[in-house]
Amino acid sequence: MGTEHVAAAQPLLIGLLLLWSSYSKFRAPEQADRTALPRLVGDSRAKPAYVAVAALEAFIALALLAPPSWAIEAVAAAALAAGFIVFLVYSKVVVPEASCGCAGKSAKPVGYRAIARALLLLATAVVATTTTVGWWSAGPALAVLVVEAAAFVMLSAELDRYWLLPIRRFRIRLSHPYAGTASSTAPLAATQRRVLLSPAYRAVDGMLRSDIHDYWDDDDWRYLSYVARYDGRRATAVFAVPHGDTTPESVRVAVVDETSGLTLYRPAVLAVV
Repeated sequence: MGTEHVAAAQPLLIGLLLLWSSYSKFRAPEQADRTALPRLVGDSRAKPAYVAVAALEAFIALALLAPPSWAIEAVAAAALAAGFIVFLVYSKVVVPEASCGCAGKSAKPVGYRAIARALLLLATAVVATTTTVGWWSAGPALAVLVVEAAAFVMLSAELDRYWLLPIRRFRIRLSHPYAGTASSTAPLAATQRRVLLSPAYRAVDGMLRSDIHDYWDDDDWRYLSYVARYDGRRATAVFAVPHGDTTPESVRVAVVDETSGLTLYRPAVLAVV
């Protein structure tokens, strides 16, 4: 298995990844509103731009997957990946609360995993530019794609619910946060752990600027507050954790203005992140 065969295999992986990303954008164009596109191109042009990117992804993906395979197709994929990197860095710096919008529905702000995924896509596309044969000629080198695909999965927050969340739930079952306590109220450390494992926390962790700032109990709920920053404004992130439901998905969060108390951000669908 030579390097030329490994290079030949890359268009198959890149094509499938771009098809997945394209399909996700076509299926939910409203995701454009959660990205930095409204800030970059304007509110009225965000969705058309989002769909246009999806169409470009699909075109390049089909060109990579269908014979014959030419270096220009891999070059186009590399250019697209480079554009993704620039956009993600822009999003993280200019609109830190914006989500990636890369593939699937996610309220999680752009993080280093998304940027690393785009860098990995760029690297595979650059390798693909060196091939002169189609991916169907890669032979045993196609096995390398299994490792690369696993790396893409681990870097995709949109897929966490399929592998990372089940692992976290299993860990919680092994060490239940209420185990060994005689009190009917959970210790603060157990509540904090539930918050850290929750979709609510992942939706706003890019905005947080402190550890637990304050907490209090009110009837069936415990509330935890963190110092946060939203769109350049000082804010407070308040997590609501029910005493009677120990699942991370039951945690809710809202980001409120520190001065006026008005709600600035509240993730809509936390179960699918």
